[in-house]
Amino acid sequence: MKNSGKFEPDWREDVPAEGSYRSIFKYDPKKFKHPNAAWYEMFKQEFGLTDEDFAKRQPGGDEQVMLDHKPALSNDQVNTFFSIVGKDNVSADGYSRVKYGHGKSIDENLGLRKGIAGKAPDLVVHPRNKQEVGEIVKYCNSQRIAIITYGAGSGCVLGMRASKGGIALVMKTHLNKVLAVNELNQTAVVQPGIIGPDYEAALNNAPRLFGAKRSYTCGHFPQSFELASVGGWILALGSGQASTYYGDAYDIVLSQEYVTPAGIIKTHAIPGTATGPKVNDIMKGSEGSYGVLVEATMKIFRHMPGNRQRFAFMFPSWKAAVNASREIVQGEFGLPAVLRISDPEETEIGLKLKGFNDGILDAFLRLRGFKPMERCLCIGTVEGEKGYAKHARKMASKISRAHGAMSLTGYATKQWEHGRYSDVHMREDLLDYGIIIDTLESGVSWENLHRLHQGVRSFVKSRPGTICMTHASHFYPQGTNLYFIFLMRPKDQLEFFQFRRQVVDRIIEHGGSISHHHGIGRMFAPWMEAHLGREQMEVLRALKKHFDPQNIMNPGGNLGLDSPDEADQATNQSR
Repeated sequence: MKNSGKFEPDWREDVPAEGSYRSIFKYDPKKFKHPNAAWYEMFKQEFGLTDEDFAKRQPGGDEQVMLDHKPALSNDQVNTFFSIVGKDNVSADGYSRVKYGHGKSIDENLGLRKGIAGKAPDLVVHPRNKQEVGEIVKYCNSQRIAIITYGAGSGCVLGMRASKGGIALVMKTHLNKVLAVNELNQTAVVQPGIIGPDYEAALNNAPRLFGAKRSYTCGHFPQSFELASVGGWILALGSGQASTYYGDAYDIVLSQEYVTPAGIIKTHAIPGTATGPKVNDIMKGSEGSYGVLVEATMKIFRHMPGNRQRFAFMFPSWKAAVNASREIVQGEFGLPAVLRISDPEETEIGLKLKGFNDGILDAFLRLRGFKPMERCLCIGTVEGEKGYAKHARKMASKISRAHGAMSLTGYATKQWEHGRYSDVHMREDLLDYGIIIDTLESGVSWENLHRLHQGVRSFVKSRPGTICMTHASHFYPQGTNLYFIFLMRPKDQLEFFQFRRQVVDRIIEHGGSISHHHGIGRMFAPWMEAHLGREQMEVLRALKKHFDPQNIMNPGGNLGLDSPDEADQATNQSR
């Protein structure tokens, strides 16, 4: 396609055909975001491509879904599910089975683009209430029918592969409401299938919907906010972009109710107890392996967007940005909500994305001594009571300047906010031309941050034609996370999968955690025992045996809880 005489790839903006593979693997079939001209030129330069390489798209999953294996459940079993939830809430067609048996990992995307669906659930069931969930789990346990719980399908770690068939239990269809807001306790009782924007809208409108005196916010805003469910946040131990102030999903959950094969688990909504190890904490991050989450009591926060303070700084180096961030979160004067520092490569690519990589701004930064591939961008916001927000921003600014940073005002942060949820949609444009973008994220202590950053980056950059952007975006007094984004144009998928495994090996080798906020699923299960140690894994397996003695809850290698043979089989099926 030509634009003002200059070649531009024919980025797609057609809504995928109903019933197609593409309608499943796209994050949102109706949303699109395309690389700008600077990014396009970067792709050609980094990957040794020409306009000719972008003249024709690769196959993109436009075929209608075809599933070659029929449901393995008997007529009597199917009829039992009809009797529990009604015929309208049960489906066995191939499209539904593939859709509700897949998440949004790059692995699943690449497979579906080729029309490869792998093993799918035998049946898709949409329970209408928690009582029906109880009946379903009890029946499946008696029949040894596997259950894969589907929240909203945004997971990216192969966490819902139906390696043993069974049913996909879809929570977002009916179990998607805020049941109560308790203004006295400052909590909300929610069903697990509610999507982020719906949950936030209900809390913002608490005076009208629940008779509250104030408006509230959930405080949890991951990049998948528009796509993920509250249950998914909890079960994958998610972390929102404002987590430095509000906390991770782990911190926000006060109590939960689960249906397990062993019975109902309902914890108390009491903020502090000394009643031994907390089962409530054990269930967080269980990824559907112990039972089905049916309700959660969540902490909520006063919604005061008018008090939000934005700041942005350019630091002269990664070391300066890290040191300033550490002092900010250890300063005990108040915490930012959003705090994010980009390393030099991510900073340069981010400037290209926004069109600031040349021209007046770039010249001004160079003149002030902020050199390309050394300078690092920091963005942030502070929320809360007006005086608190102003003071915390003032202190963050003071510390940043003491480390050589130059203020960019809040403009850069506003620019980031515009794309904070939409950048994910660029993935399909890249894959249409054979370019893979994927992420790995790791928790790390302050003392080990530079070792992890340098160790992983040196390996990634040892592969010619590989972009590696890194940022830290979830801060604690004791450490932070590193979020590695890499782009490459591999010769084939096998090269990519081997490369990713080697990157995970380097993360473990250099002292990082396997995951910070994406969960484990089946993708990272092979590293679980090496990372946690045998004794911790035996504790998790003992809990699995108690809650789910028949191994019907998300079996097949999830969290590394099944046998090594089952885990390997599940991993191979994902390829």
